[in-house]
Amino acid sequence: MSEFAIEAHALTKAFGKARAVDGVDLAVRTGGVYAILGPNGAGKTTTVRMLSTLLPPDGGTARVLGHDVVTEADRVRGRISLTGQFASLDQDLTGRENLVLLGRLFGFRGREAHDRADELLAVFELTDAANRPVKTYSGGMRRRVDIAAGLVVQPDLMFLDEPTTGLDPRSRNQVWQIVRALVAAGTTVLLTTQYLDEADQLADRIAVIDHGRVIAEGTSGELQGVRRLGRAAPAAHRPGRPRPGPGPARRPARRGRPPRRRTGDLDRASLRRGRRAGVRRAGRAVPRRRRDR
Repeated sequence: MSEFAIEAHALTKAFGKARAVDGVDLAVRTGGVYAILGPNGAGKTTTVRMLSTLLPPDGGTARVLGHDVVTEADRVRGRISLTGQFASLDQDLTGRENLVLLGRLFGFRGREAHDRADELLAVFELTDAANRPVKTYSGGMRRRVDIAAGLVVQPDLMFLDEPTTGLDPRSRNQVWQIVRALVAAGTTVLLTTQYLDEADQLADRIAVIDHGRVIAEGTSGELQGVRRLGRAAPAAHRPGRPRPGPGPARRPARRGRPPRRRTGDLDRASLRRGRRAGVRRAGRAVPRRRRDR
């Protein structure tokens, strides 16, 4: 078995003049969870569609489970599963009927297809709703049965494209438990998400993507360490919050005078050193440090 489930180098994809993916490199190890984190329009879904053979790349190369996604697309499809952002089930059929239908398409015989459907419904806690049309399911229930549909045949690699977007906290936690169970059963998972906490909770490694490029990659701890040190790894945008803009411009220092600094940012020892060096105060009181109570 290869060390890497996915190896991508310089993947690019353009739609007209807009570059959705602009030179993405990925190395996803076998047997864990890898998260692609980024805001809407960052290129996450387009990257997944190329890796799952639904879109041919304009440039670069990608191998999934040892097979080229362009020249060996059929072999890739035989070993992966993809759950997209929107339910791919027949809304008028019941949950059980959808799973039985997929089982028959995958080659299960009648009794085998029903047994596999019942097994998945039980695992995903949908037995009580098995005979109801999918259109009557809640958002979380639809998401669970959609993921179950991708597991009729156990894949070696599963792509989950924003699996919890729009779900309530309880349904999100249920999906997280499903992802952990998949990995425990031996499936490698690549998921895309807008949520920093989701990537932090689930992923062994995280690629932060924006404007079609990977701008940071590593474990959650490594990325937080890079951020603390102030290196070039911008924080991921959190949905629902405005993007941070540039800070206020500093006034230029007058000629012949040292630049002024805010005394509120300095402690007393720094001020004493400044006075000895001839630096004058900016006229603001230094706030006293409060003792820890």
